[in-house]
Amino acid sequence: MGKITLYGVDASPPVRACKLTLAALGLPYDFVVVNLMEREHLSEAYLKKNPQHTVPMLEDDGACIWDSHAIICYLVSKYAKDDSLYPKDLLKRAVVDQRLYFESGVVFANALRSVTAGLIRGIKVVPKERIQAIVEVYEFLETFLKDNDYIAGDHLTIADFSVVSTVSSLPVIVEIDAAKYVKLTAWIKRLEKLPYYSENSVGVQQFFGLIKNLGMTVEA
Repeated sequence: MGKITLYGVDASPPVRACKLTLAALGLPYDFVVVNLMEREHLSEAYLKKNPQHTVPMLEDDGACIWDSHAIICYLVSKYAKDDSLYPKDLLKRAVVDQRLYFESGVVFANALRSVTAGLIRGIKVVPKERIQAIVEVYEFLETFLKDNDYIAGDHLTIADFSVVSTVSSLPVIVEIDAAKYVKLTAWIKRLEKLPYYSENSVGVQQFFGLIKNLGMTVEA
């Protein structure tokens, strides 16, 4: 096995999805913090490896991969001892892939990033429609979990790592109503029992601190 290096920051949900996957696989790796505020992701050296200048980025024996979904699929496909985290069965894999795409386009981009991007630009008031987008995420996930203990079926997969990293970050904007979203709440508690869940929880607290410091308010 070559040298594995993960680039990013713990506050980033996609970075945390990668760290959960690496921990689940028991893979040793180096973690390089990329200071986004200091624009280290725009340095010549970083752009040469990742012209999209995003985090996370994985470097495996000289080969560079970015986008958390691509990274975690790659890691499991290459290093896992079995296919439980990313099934080879085409139908089961399709369900996992659907959840990954859902996380990318609906949970992260439409629900979380649409709010945080505005805050970073100095827009302190979060519009009602953005709050509703988060509520819809909770409702979809409650439906996904109706007959399953995990987000893509009856056992843990990389879809759980991807979705929980972002969903656990959303309550700083909209709390999860445990009485209303019973399945969703139970699923999060189930993942919190993983022996390596701190790979997510530490970054969640950092993310909460960053958002609160930006002085967010919700549109009346």
